[in-house]
Amino acid sequence: MLRFVLELVRILAIFLILGALLSSLAVAIYAVLGINLDNTNGGFLVGSAILIFLFVLYRNKLQFSGFYKGKGMVKLHRKVSISLLTCSALMLLIAPFLA
Repeated sequence: MLRFVLELVRILAIFLILGALLSSLAVAIYAVLGINLDNTNGGFLVGSAILIFLFVLYRNKLQFSGFYKGKGMVKLHRKVSISLLTCSALMLLIAPFLA
């Protein structure tokens, strides 16, 4: 039970820290391009794209180095991973047009 709770805390920390870093990177890139996505639907798309990317990263790499060692720890299928990452990239490309 303790390993499960530690893994949940680890997941939360990964999503918060990496999500914040990726979000500030995206804001910086859009700022260089002269685009402000604050309080727009484009900002929501960027956040969703980052969450999808982090989900794929966790399921394919990070879950195998954590505290929890249970059954059901499998990578996403290659087609699913590619589809989700493509969707995430498209969301990042579409976001400036919704600003």
